[in-house]
Amino acid sequence: MSSGHSDINKVSVTSLLVALGIIYGDIGTSPLYVMKAIVSGRPISEMLVYGGISCIIWTITFQTTFKYIYLTLKADNHGEGGIFSLYALVRRYGRYLVIPTILGASTLLADGIITPPISVASAVEGLTNIHGFEHLHTVPIVIVILSGLFFFQRYGTSKVGAAFGPAMTLWFSMIFVLGALQIIEHPGVLKALNPMYAYKLLTVYPKGFLLLGAVFLSTTGAEALYSDLGHCGKRNIRISWVFVKTCLIVNYMGQGAWLMSQGQGAILNNVNPFFEIMPQWFLVPGIVVATIAAIIASQALITGSYTLINEAMNLNFWPRVTVRQPTESKGQIYIPSVNIMLWIGCILITLHFRTSSNMEAAYGLAITLTMMVTTYLLSYFLFFKLRWPKLFVVALLILFAGIEISFFMANVQKFPEGGYITLLISSFYVFVMYSIYTGRKISNRFTRFVDFSKYIAQIGELSVDDSIPKFSTHLIYLTKANHRQHIEEKIIKSIFAQKPKRADVYWFVHIHRTEEPYTLTYDVSELLDDRVIKININVGFRVQPRTELYFKKIVQELVEAKELNLHTRDDGSTRYNSEPDFKFVVIEKYLSVENEFTLSDGIMLNAYFYLKNLGQSDEKAFGLDKSDVILEHVPLVYQPVQSIDLQRVHGRYK
Repeated sequence: MSSGHSDINKVSVTSLLVALGIIYGDIGTSPLYVMKAIVSGRPISEMLVYGGISCIIWTITFQTTFKYIYLTLKADNHGEGGIFSLYALVRRYGRYLVIPTILGASTLLADGIITPPISVASAVEGLTNIHGFEHLHTVPIVIVILSGLFFFQRYGTSKVGAAFGPAMTLWFSMIFVLGALQIIEHPGVLKALNPMYAYKLLTVYPKGFLLLGAVFLSTTGAEALYSDLGHCGKRNIRISWVFVKTCLIVNYMGQGAWLMSQGQGAILNNVNPFFEIMPQWFLVPGIVVATIAAIIASQALITGSYTLINEAMNLNFWPRVTVRQPTESKGQIYIPSVNIMLWIGCILITLHFRTSSNMEAAYGLAITLTMMVTTYLLSYFLFFKLRWPKLFVVALLILFAGIEISFFMANVQKFPEGGYITLLISSFYVFVMYSIYTGRKISNRFTRFVDFSKYIAQIGELSVDDSIPKFSTHLIYLTKANHRQHIEEKIIKSIFAQKPKRADVYWFVHIHRTEEPYTLTYDVSELLDDRVIKININVGFRVQPRTELYFKKIVQELVEAKELNLHTRDDGSTRYNSEPDFKFVVIEKYLSVENEFTLSDGIMLNAYFYLKNLGQSDEKAFGLDKSDVILEHVPLVYQPVQSIDLQRVHGRYK
């Protein structure tokens, strides 16, 4: 694991290309729509154009460079980043950190639904700049591109992924050259580097503060950048960012130079300065490159959503759903249910807003909440993990909170213009995550543990009692007890109640989710010689459990080390059956009809069990789909009915 961590931090031409192809899709395609959103419908003036560019430059500097590239990348969870990785690092230091984490993850997922449509739509709308295509309907083209993108997710991106780096290098080189050519013609735009222009725009220009909602679009990809840390390593991200930031600023200045050339007072409606700075002969190849960059940006966000949901599932924030690995590439996963959910969301967003200009009006509101949550969690990391001075951490918290609250206040105006859609989607994600988290906490709270040592001798007696029919050679229970001396009462009842389950060997397997992403270790405790064995398997929060495979490998290692006598042949099989006789028992709770809930508890628990039933079964979720698995159900009695008004009216007992 440590070698893998060092590998991604090695700097080479290849690793830098990978960083360009994976990390910067969202923030790298922002020039397609940011300047258009700032100047659309407003008279061109030096204060507007230079002030807008100055705000962009200093927003990228403070938010992206200082907060994310320098500070947040320090929150490196064994090479992995993202809001759940950060939460895993700091959750022991704050009791209520789970609530902001759920909010931040939900808003990030919600805004991820609008990013592919706005990126692809902005690129495709460049076709309307070509003579003869001015009135082209771009919505069908956008839908076809997005649908194709989601359709090919099931095959993985390893084959085309190698082209992402060179393609994004071409994109950044293109936007740099286009911007530089305009700056040469109007060098006065370099004055926008002066932060006083940003200050005047926000304080002097009429309703200038509200323009922060458009400026904010230039840094929305910073959160996705942190989430993709594990693909490239912080050194590659930091080095490649110098090139990316330079290209972005030069292009924004180039767009500003072209805008100033249109003359003071000019009002440009439905004009995108990004495509206007392209020579007419270069429009078609330029639009093709822009569309490819938009597709790559969309791919990065889709992959990021898979990773986020997978982490949420493994940290008990999401119902267990099917996760597939379409290729051999480490960490590349495909979640069919999430793919369908994202595809439907993107298509509906495209049909509802129709143009990128309308999407701009809704984009960014939710992601400001994600950034505020990251700032809050980061302050815990800097203080508790890095041991930075408290006053310095508080000062940083105030600085970024001030910036992000300002962005949030400016973005609130987007609520009636479509921002409510992303907040509604966020609310849905919050409800799902909080229901799963709360329901599982309640379920675990009502799991009764007993002293295992009181039953070990009795289990040993049952194991050799020939008067009881043998249930299995190896009987394996999945247990939540992480202590050697504890076991669930329901497991003891399962072994002894009704028809006792006799086996040669009783195994009790506990899956422990670690705070590290890719942990995969185990330890074994022999509680009764060759009869009762406890196994703890430590699984990282980014690893999809394969309990059956782990268990069989552990048994094989114990046999090879001559630590275990399997009571049959050396490999655990018999002369009648080449496969060892393994039976896994999974005990699942259901909501008892004996409960009498308060309104809030009833909503949470019913939602939890409903969502749980919609998801993957426990045996498949734990990787037990090949073995003989027995599923047993036990009732969860949370708030039992206190009194029953039952009266006998007639009849006589004889």
